[in-house]
Amino acid sequence: MADARVGQQGTLTRIWAKRGTRPRAPRDTRYQWAYLFGAVCPARGAAVGLVLPFVSTEAMNAHLAEISRNVAAFVGKTIPRMVLFPSSPHAVIIPDGAGWHGANAPVVPDNLSLLTLPSYSPELNPVENIWQYLRANWLAISVFDSYDAIVDACCAAWNRFANDPKTVTSITSRAWAQVS
Repeated sequence: MADARVGQQGTLTRIWAKRGTRPRAPRDTRYQWAYLFGAVCPARGAAVGLVLPFVSTEAMNAHLAEISRNVAAFVGKTIPRMVLFPSSPHAVIIPDGAGWHGANAPVVPDNLSLLTLPSYSPELNPVENIWQYLRANWLAISVFDSYDAIVDACCAAWNRFANDPKTVTSITSRAWAQVS
């Protein structure tokens, strides 16, 4: 589980260009953002996300509630040679190190457990690769006319990603984390 800021005042994106040329890329100088919260199950190729106007403990609680509602659907998809919590659907959530993930005691639903990662270890969180993928494919080099346009772009990018289980699995799987 992690979040990414998307909006005006975007980040620079690298693109291929002929040596010696400087391709033009639009850059917006307004300050408006939406925050994309996402969680995945790499083994099942399943993803759930929310687009919110802010980041806070309340936003994290809303995301945890959304994940909780979707855990049963994730567990319904089978994984060969692996049975976790067979009597009831349960998920382990790996939040990144953002301050609002642990501040003010987040409300963790009964069917979720949080596994806190060591500081400065984004390579251990499978969701971190998603933000780079979404920016590279659908969210980069864009000028958004309004906040609603930012939200629409985030929703469209997330839905395209989440509706492709093979892509979810390939981007978020870690070879060292496979169950054999």
